[in-house]
Amino acid sequence: MAAATLNFHDTWRPKANPWVIAITVTLATFMEALDTSIVNVAMPHISGTLSASVDEATWVLTSYLVANAVVLPISGWIANRIGRKRFYMSCVFCFTIASLLCGLAPTLPMLVLFRVIQGAAGGGLQPSEQAILADTFPPEKRSMAFAVYGMAVVLAPALGPTVGGWIVDNASWRWLFFLNIPVGILSLVLTQRLVEDPPYLAQIRKKKEGVDYWGLGLLVVFIGALQMMLDKGQEDDWFSSNFIVTAVILAAISFAIFLWRELHVDHPIIDLRLFKRRNVAMTQLVMFMVGASLYSTTVLIPQYLQEVMGYSARQAGMAISTGGLVLMVLFPIAGALAPKFDPRKLVAVGFIITTYGLLRMTNINQQINFGLAVSWRAVIAIGLPFLFIPINTLCYAGIPQEKNNEVSGLTSLSRNLGGSVGISFVTTLLSRFSQRHQAMLIRHTVEGNGPFERMRAGMASMWTRNGWHGPDSTLHAGAQIYGMIQSQARTLAYVDVIWILVALTGCLIPLPFLMKRPAKRTSALELVH
Repeated sequence: MAAATLNFHDTWRPKANPWVIAITVTLATFMEALDTSIVNVAMPHISGTLSASVDEATWVLTSYLVANAVVLPISGWIANRIGRKRFYMSCVFCFTIASLLCGLAPTLPMLVLFRVIQGAAGGGLQPSEQAILADTFPPEKRSMAFAVYGMAVVLAPALGPTVGGWIVDNASWRWLFFLNIPVGILSLVLTQRLVEDPPYLAQIRKKKEGVDYWGLGLLVVFIGALQMMLDKGQEDDWFSSNFIVTAVILAAISFAIFLWRELHVDHPIIDLRLFKRRNVAMTQLVMFMVGASLYSTTVLIPQYLQEVMGYSARQAGMAISTGGLVLMVLFPIAGALAPKFDPRKLVAVGFIITTYGLLRMTNINQQINFGLAVSWRAVIAIGLPFLFIPINTLCYAGIPQEKNNEVSGLTSLSRNLGGSVGISFVTTLLSRFSQRHQAMLIRHTVEGNGPFERMRAGMASMWTRNGWHGPDSTLHAGAQIYGMIQSQARTLAYVDVIWILVALTGCLIPLPFLMKRPAKRTSALELVH
């Protein structure tokens, strides 16, 4: 009886050193995570080179994210059927070839097509690495392994704009894609030599299970429509756009039918019954919020520095990337501490630190210096390792080994969707709050308002001293005041949005304690004795 309760780690070990395997699979994951943000700063260059508008060039970003999101939840299902190592290497190979084709693309439609292939291939990398690490390391050693993985998926998107800006300034935007080729080749060679599938995956492949084509199609439609809505919503003014309304209806209908289908089919694409397990459901929610807070602050800080403070793209990117140095130091520390503490308490600490970091940002104003902007991201970054590592540990607690691939795909999808929702949420609120504050401030710029008239008269006299006379000086003074109103309204909107994020993350602090603490694992030696 004791032998039957053994974890498969007690009877199987990979032939290669687990840490070499961890570094090997992290190579391609870092490459893929970097590509989610490295192209952002190159949009004007791409549109100019390929004779397209900036709006048209944004499809280079959107197409990648949509294809990536579609593959994430089904990556575990595919890996179970063709073998995880084979699936992982296929993803690396396709990602590398697509990167080459993106760099050579002669037109925008061709570039978008190759980005779709690149995004689809990249969608299988992160969940595959998570599952490989979960199987390569026994539960008591997973924390440090997930620290290495966390450094890749959290650090790479933060470094993307800075690395991309440097490449675009010093070479062609095409090198943003060519950069992936040597990394992809190295990853393929190392993966072939070092990575292997555990025995239980071979047993899964032997099972003759049907393919739920309807479920697969419905999932593709739902994720694609949802991602398109999130990416284009604010740009197209949400429900005033027929495109967005169509995407919402399509997503809602396909999701409802998908849920019904997956709960009634024998071999579903996604086993929704996993969500009956408290830890699976709760960790997906928490990872969704981690993605939202991570990506929204990655957008908020550089956007404020550029549009209000007048920083260059490179300076704004540096303010974000500096937080990456904090992550490089803290991820290994958090990985070493995680096995010694209740992971639920670590998640709560992570949310406390994130909430405090956001609270510090509520003092945002137009007199801030670069050092303060750097500290904003650095403090928020302190909390991320204490969120990311224990969440990845908790989500596998009590999960049957054959479900590791599926849980990995769901966790990656939750984080990425959280990022998309977070970015759409903050950009929409910024636009709405800016309009509201601007309308409020403009009400005070009317004839008969003493402070306004004195300010306008003082500015008009300055323009008169500079050579402008009569109505022209008053007109320039009015335009100058309007510019100040726009800038002040935008700043007030940022303050409002940050306070909302503070409230949201603050409410999440007690959430981890709704999860079950993972039971201490009994080793094979203890079972024998």
